[in-house]
Amino acid sequence: MAGIYLHIPFCKQACHYCDFHFTTSFKYKDELLRAMHKEMELQSNYLQGEEIQTVYFGGGTPSLIGASEIQKFIDQIAATFSLAANAEITLEANPDDLDAISVKALRETAINRFSIGIQSFYEEDLKWMNRAHNAVEAESAVKRVQDAGFENITVDLIYGYPLLSDKKWKSNIAKVIEFEVPHVSAYSMTVEQKTALAHSIRKGTQPGMNDTQSAEQFIILMEMLEEAGFEHYEISNFAKPGCYSKHNSNYWKGVSYLGLGPSAHSFNGESRQWNVANNSKYIEALQLGQLAAETEKLRTEDRVNEYIMTALRTAWGLNLNHLRSVYGSDVAAAIAGDAQEFIEKGWLQVSDEIITLTREGKLFADHIAAELFVDSEIG
Repeated sequence: MAGIYLHIPFCKQACHYCDFHFTTSFKYKDELLRAMHKEMELQSNYLQGEEIQTVYFGGGTPSLIGASEIQKFIDQIAATFSLAANAEITLEANPDDLDAISVKALRETAINRFSIGIQSFYEEDLKWMNRAHNAVEAESAVKRVQDAGFENITVDLIYGYPLLSDKKWKSNIAKVIEFEVPHVSAYSMTVEQKTALAHSIRKGTQPGMNDTQSAEQFIILMEMLEEAGFEHYEISNFAKPGCYSKHNSNYWKGVSYLGLGPSAHSFNGESRQWNVANNSKYIEALQLGQLAAETEKLRTEDRVNEYIMTALRTAWGLNLNHLRSVYGSDVAAAIAGDAQEFIEKGWLQVSDEIITLTREGKLFADHIAAELFVDSEIG
């Protein structure tokens, strides 16, 4: 099985915290979309005939290119690869793009899952983030998609920023529970160096983020969603039973995927490939029938460390038996030995040779993973 990710790099405006590759200029939209179709042709053998079980339109704001363009990509995927009949096909969308006409048009496509970028239901918070939608649109978009018959929906929320009191955060979570969406992705606000938010903090016009606030709001998130019947299956992701994101779950399980579009990454089990994060260079290369990508063959220790980083973030955890069978007993023993310190602290737990984070350990996931990394050549 495998997945396909399509990076659509267009946005109406720049969110102050975002450092993903995007542009607010639509001048070369048609040329870029044609280049992506060409890239798909050139990469038709990248996944070596594996069945495509997930397709994910991300960005940027892929909902901006319209239902007909979305369906053209899906049709080409079906013609080029072996697309599973029950494939999960996700579209990231901003609430302001999900008006009645757009939702009706998308209902005619093969899209069967929506990822809606709510972030907050509070007007002042959305303005602070420089989001394109308002609080009314945040609510109406979810209802409109549900009314159109879409059941597989996830919403994004952000916590840990200065405007967000615990009272407001609890209200945001309660609103999502009230809407009965089956999946929630929630992220702590991070300050990326080349963003407007980072610039404001450096100038002193905005306060920095508060780690204590972020940790406390993460705990509130876990408690409220788990009480509402959500399963915390990955650090930033919660789902009702049976509603996990198949696409993202496959990332964390090391499944192969092909990334299309500027800045998109691909992985085939042995190497990583990433496209240039420059629209003009991307278009120019594809017009010449060339890939605008670099490739890195992963060393064994790189693959082990990626497995540690991704598996430890999930409910299914880090499997010592898997490490033994793939990388050898010495690797598994070294990682198990390094994990002992965190088991004694109550941050990790072990059951049937599977290491998982405890509730407290989830607050230190990245630190723990880094401490378990192998740093010497294997094999």
